[in-house]
Amino acid sequence: MSVTDSPVTATLRKVAVIGNPNTGKSTLFNALTGMQSRTGNFPGVTVEKKIGRLHLDNRVVDLIDLPGTYSLSPRTPDEMVSVDVLLGRQKDVGEVDAIVCIVDASNLERNLYLVSQVLDLGLPAILVLNMWDVAQARQVSIDVEGLRQRLGMQVIVCEAHRRMGVHELRQAIIHSDTLVAPIRPMPFPEEFYAECGLLKKTLTALGSRKLPFYLIERLLIDVDGHVEIQLAAEHGEGLTSVLKDARARLRESGCRVPIVEAKARYRWAREILDGVASVPRTRVTTRSDRIDRVLTHRFIGLLFFAAVMFLVFQAIYTWSGPLMDVIESGQNIVADLVQASVPVGPLRSLLIDGAIAGVGGVLIFVPQIALLFFFIAILEDCGYMARAAFVMDRLMTKLGLSGKSFVPLMSSFACAIPGVMATRVIENRRDRMVTILVAPLMSCSARLPVYLLMTTAFVPPVMYAGGWVSLREIVLFVMYLVGIFVAIPVAWLLRKTFFKGETPPFVMELPSYKWPSIRIVMARVLDCSKAFVVRAGTLIFATTVLVWAAGYFPADHTAQHQLAAQIELSEIQIAQFYADGNQSAAKQATVELTELLEKQNQISGDLIEASFLGRTGHAIEPFVKPLGWDWKIGVGVIASFPAREVIIATLGTIYSLGGDVAEDDASLTDKLRAAKHPDGTPVFNVAVACSIMVFFALCAQCAATLMVIRRETNSWRWPIFTFAYMTTLAYVGALVTYQVGMLLLT
Repeated sequence: MSVTDSPVTATLRKVAVIGNPNTGKSTLFNALTGMQSRTGNFPGVTVEKKIGRLHLDNRVVDLIDLPGTYSLSPRTPDEMVSVDVLLGRQKDVGEVDAIVCIVDASNLERNLYLVSQVLDLGLPAILVLNMWDVAQARQVSIDVEGLRQRLGMQVIVCEAHRRMGVHELRQAIIHSDTLVAPIRPMPFPEEFYAECGLLKKTLTALGSRKLPFYLIERLLIDVDGHVEIQLAAEHGEGLTSVLKDARARLRESGCRVPIVEAKARYRWAREILDGVASVPRTRVTTRSDRIDRVLTHRFIGLLFFAAVMFLVFQAIYTWSGPLMDVIESGQNIVADLVQASVPVGPLRSLLIDGAIAGVGGVLIFVPQIALLFFFIAILEDCGYMARAAFVMDRLMTKLGLSGKSFVPLMSSFACAIPGVMATRVIENRRDRMVTILVAPLMSCSARLPVYLLMTTAFVPPVMYAGGWVSLREIVLFVMYLVGIFVAIPVAWLLRKTFFKGETPPFVMELPSYKWPSIRIVMARVLDCSKAFVVRAGTLIFATTVLVWAAGYFPADHTAQHQLAAQIELSEIQIAQFYADGNQSAAKQATVELTELLEKQNQISGDLIEASFLGRTGHAIEPFVKPLGWDWKIGVGVIASFPAREVIIATLGTIYSLGGDVAEDDASLTDKLRAAKHPDGTPVFNVAVACSIMVFFALCAQCAATLMVIRRETNSWRWPIFTFAYMTTLAYVGALVTYQVGMLLLT
């Protein structure tokens, strides 16, 4: 069994897997496919497409893992994807041959709502009663054979996390060509189906494309749903009037939409389960219930969640550091090898400063991404993530978001890249999109070098509270608060403009607690890390190379290359002198090497000014002057587009200190303090430093984040929008900060 592209020896069949997020669907899908799948996005939407391939008994089946859903009532383009896949309308998938519908055996009546909608599609289907152990713990009794006969479909009992029933399900999927479509339940009153028939004729008269009967039902039931919006855009007020009249006639006959659907489908579910399934009259108190009394408590639950989040993000900071250092060391080793084997020139610069730096700029994020999704996968698989969302929902609702938005936003304080990727746990498209668009406002670790440089150089070392609190610490703390406070109105505006609509009621089934599966957790980590490297990584790499080219051309680097060759020769001579025991010659050569390095730094600063990047800095100087900046700061901001912290190296190069200078380097601090405008006035002061920090706190100076937004939203529209609105916010914030700061200083 594998998902490799091996030769297909039989007709390739496609089977869709569907179920709500708390039925263990993902665990079961991974168990079926060996935790290997091809991932991507469906065209034009944010929904992730995951396809796993089964090979068994000389047969091949593609399993399509659809997004977790409680019903097939599409209200957005993203929600419409599942329906289109099941109806064979998704061109990149094609016709679906059968459906595997996974339900929670302990909540069967509620889950049969989705089953009835699946049966309405008229496709062969397999019903999977997952979480069988939970049903038994709750003393739920189900006559599986009786249920199979009443539904007219194959029913399989499973415990996905223990892999019980997986083999039987795999056999059923492989041989799904022998299945026949079960009889449609037809749960609605006759008046409803009569109106569907009239509506079908009306659509034909209007020249509408042929619609499956299920979509005609959805058109009638889902008021202002995606199907209605889509067809109304084609046919205008004529269709709207027809729907309004049809719904009015149904209301008069006692068949009011959309309420009729819930009544009809749950009535059908009760009839199916009558005499087949039973639950105790008094609900059995389970271990999960006893734990929830503590973890979902109004106050204790918040404290526990805060402690868990602190431990998670502390671990991400602590554990990712050594791994990131290893990657950086590997990057330096490769760069040294290239430097030793490739002669001085543009090719060496491209390989070291473009290609190797680009690859390193991608891989450096992998430890944080892997660790974050390691913890998220554990919290999800053990059942706590649903409780965390429940606990935080009250607070997040005030921002127009849901409790599930909290973890991605918190993740963004470490790095916005895993934060944006973590929004996959949010099913509601509006909440997910708003969370993605405000996540970059959280002050990530890449902003910290900028904050440290500016506060150390220009904020006075004033102490308060008897020396316990310093002004620099206060300024640093305020910089982290800036993004949080700005994110609140931004989220509110986004919900009132681009993502209108009431915040949906927070309805979530709390799954039972269980020990997380190491196989599932590691598969999640591998999938997310691979997705970042393969998709976002290519874009990040390309951006890094483009910025290198802008900083290298069209200046003449002949003198720099000659000097670099002299420096390398001098380093070899010094090593030889020390090897021969000639200390005096080594010291003299070291002095000469220092002079060569200073000269190289000076040339590098002149070259970057002559490059396209430097010319752009001079061109934008009139626009950044109101912020208190000169062209050098402007160049630093542009050069830091691949990553914010690059501004430190850029300023080091411009001020002739070299690109390997650190934010706490005293020489860089001294250079900035001594920098002068042509008229002799200082370039930097407290107001300018605060202006730069506010700009970096609010701007989208991170190509990696924008590329991940492109990948997660499957559109260039949203990263462009993010860059535009955040840059505007950053400019206005920096402008106000500088102007007010100068007034206070005078």
